Amino acid sequence: MRQPTDFADIYDRYFSRVYNYVRYRLRSPQAADDVTGRIFETALEKLGTYDPARAPVQVWLFAVARNTVADWFRGLGRREDVSLDDIAEPAEKEPRADSALEKKQESAMLLEAVARLEPRARDIIALKFSSGMTNRDIAQVTGLGESNVGVIIYRAVKQLQEALAEKKI
Repeated sequence: MRQPTDFADIYDRYFSRVYNYVRYRLRSPQAADDVTGRIFETALEKLGTYDPARAPVQVWLFAVARNTVADWFRGLGRREDVSLDDIAEPAEKEPRADSALEKKQESAMLLEAVARLEPRARDIIALKFSSGMTNRDIAQVTGLGESNVGVIIYRAVKQLQEALAEKKI
């Protein structure tokens, strides 16, 4: 498969996945917009250093994304934990108010369960489910072994299932 080396091609192909990853990690739409812009600025500046022989462009781009998100947290001098109150968004208009409320409650429970995960597990879950990366790609981005990534995902999903089961009882 041809690796995109044209910035416009990279931007078009990966913008939504990078934004979803950042949004999942930061939760604030305004911060996610800002950080996503920084990621693509950095990618444009460093495109000349990208070596397709070392890793696929997706792995390279998500390494840039992870570093930029980490820099954002360091710059604010705050932890990666975000209050659920900070991430509440208005529910989309739905025909039935009770289904909108139910959806909002389910989202809040899931976000609360994700917030309880340790930071490494949250990061890997974000890479897996917000960007659609494979375990192999996540391993390349994080520097962990592929089997270790799989174990972390398995355990995190198990923790999320248990936390959600407790809430619904």
